[in-house]
Amino acid sequence: MAKIGLTCLLILLFQSACTEQTHNKIDFSGSTMGTHYHISLIVPPSSSVQTSLKNGVDELLVDINQQMSTYISDSQISQFNRYKKTDWFPVSDDFMEVISTAQTISKTTNGAFDITIAPLVNLWGFGPEIQFKIPSKEQLQEVMKHIGYEKIIIKNNPPAIRKTDALTQIDLSAIAKGFAVDKISRHLNLKGFNNHLVEIGGEISTSGNNKSGKDWRIIIEKPDNNEKGTKQTLELSNLSVATSGDYRNYFIKKGKRYSHTLNPKTGNPVSHKLASVTVLEQSATMADAYATALLVMGEEPAKIFAQKHNIKIYMFIRNEDGSYRNWNNIDE
Repeated sequence: MAKIGLTCLLILLFQSACTEQTHNKIDFSGSTMGTHYHISLIVPPSSSVQTSLKNGVDELLVDINQQMSTYISDSQISQFNRYKKTDWFPVSDDFMEVISTAQTISKTTNGAFDITIAPLVNLWGFGPEIQFKIPSKEQLQEVMKHIGYEKIIIKNNPPAIRKTDALTQIDLSAIAKGFAVDKISRHLNLKGFNNHLVEIGGEISTSGNNKSGKDWRIIIEKPDNNEKGTKQTLELSNLSVATSGDYRNYFIKKGKRYSHTLNPKTGNPVSHKLASVTVLEQSATMADAYATALLVMGEEPAKIFAQKHNIKIYMFIRNEDGSYRNWNNIDE
């Protein structure tokens, strides 16, 4: 269920040549969480964004990484994963917010989203030490003993989490980027920049309007960018978008394709025809996690779930000949 940044979301800021521009757009970007971030701010012509604003954003991202990255040996999550006891482990407020949201989505999706898949991610070679491999049946059975979101217990005052199984470990890569997007968006609003777009590795949050005073416009492309055909333009304001796909991070052994998206219930990579899911939600945190959960479910269960829970989605489904078709409920 680990995710990498997807490039299928292309940010397009459409402006009318005949409209007098009364605002400026300022962009800045950087590297974070194994990918890149991009921020667009809409400000009055007389305004200037000081270097300190970018420095503040970078500091926030460093702090989030220090809490939630399994690639950092002394991060909060790495320390928790090494902690082989079942008593309470104190965590930060941000960490608790992410864990609490993850557990809520796990319950709602009946375990399709599950942060305890960390041992599975490592077993298949998609973790910090990338070494793609097909585990034996016995290895998979042993690891699955320690998988299950119910094995993580939380309390809010003071914020702390604990394991019911000392060998359980967690992975937040399918929700942390979305949280980081939300965190930066809130930070910009507090600074008075209420018209902005924040993107980290394909996860997006929009606030207010673009330079033309209109909704931000985003295009969802097909998983295969070389194939012409259906695409969706979204016009968003104060909404978030996240995409999860199985076509960027995978390996092939003996002619069989193994996706990095793992099913927490079977321990195996997903093997259905659903190639990508884009989710529209109020928060990028929720959109990020739901996108992964729906990709795990597969085409028909994802459609049913989205309709039942009133979640707006756009899906690309892989046909037998390798082409793609799409389905969405965005306009309903």
